[in-house]
Amino acid sequence: MPRATAPTPAPSPSSASATERDVEILRDALGPLRDREQVAARLLEASAKHSFDPDKEVDWGAPAESGKWFWPPELVSLYDTPLWRKMSEGQRMDLARHEAASLASLGIWFEIILMQLLVRHIYDKPVTSNHVRYALTEIADECRHSMMFAKLIGKGGTPSYPVPRLYHNMARVLKTVSTTPGSFAATLLGEEILDWMQRLTFPDERVQPLVRGVTRIHVVEEARHVRYAREELRRQMVTSPRWEQELTRLSCGQAARVFSVCFVNPSVYDHVGLDRREAVTQVRLSGHRREVMQSGARRLTDFLDDIGVLRGAGRRMWKASGLLA
Repeated sequence: MPRATAPTPAPSPSSASATERDVEILRDALGPLRDREQVAARLLEASAKHSFDPDKEVDWGAPAESGKWFWPPELVSLYDTPLWRKMSEGQRMDLARHEAASLASLGIWFEIILMQLLVRHIYDKPVTSNHVRYALTEIADECRHSMMFAKLIGKGGTPSYPVPRLYHNMARVLKTVSTTPGSFAATLLGEEILDWMQRLTFPDERVQPLVRGVTRIHVVEEARHVRYAREELRRQMVTSPRWEQELTRLSCGQAARVFSVCFVNPSVYDHVGLDRREAVTQVRLSGHRREVMQSGARRLTDFLDDIGVLRGAGRRMWKASGLLA
């Protein structure tokens, strides 16, 4: 990646010992990178103003409203397929309820992975720096989100939907060996597609108020997480050695393939009385579903393309995942 440097004023003695300051201005295809400590300071300020306690902000005791969806129908995997057109309205709404639980289960799995990756990222960094303080703030956010999603699953009256054991164990390896740029690339993959869907969900008056309340909290707080991860991934792709950049491209491509497979647990079709094999086949062939997934990923894939992540074999893996046109 291109890189330019320019002298910057030396930090004061007090700040030099307490913070990790950039000693040069870094630049990539998107322009100069912002100072790491300044970015974290702004995110900490935003967190102080706009953080939520789901136990207090969401009305967990309110009953579900008749005739309202647990997930927007256009975002349900089978929407506009031949099978969807044969289903009753009640069966469609039931599938949406189970898919909402599947996505919440996926979110919990992913956030547990993210928390471990963040702890590994800050382990050797100055503990009083804004950068570390914000990482700890984000970890606290993700703890609340995981509990919130678990509570949502329970209120929806569905089972939880863990990812297949193979991918569960693959993530165990990722959490242990992932390099820093790979960790932040995977973070963005898990955050941005779900965030796109939730931005369509929380203002949708067809959707259950409980689901809208949960997604509103998640969207507001995830915006900060995405900013933190994007800034750090840009920095890592500029400063990392070439082998690590190449590894990031491959690991990110593999993560996209796993994510696309795990996005909806096929067991949801069993629970609403559908033939699993037929449902999975129709989802795979659905042009609408393909457009939904690619639209959800487009902002992320544009960003990854700009900073040099979507290249070579990694790009081909993204295409194979169906998330990149």
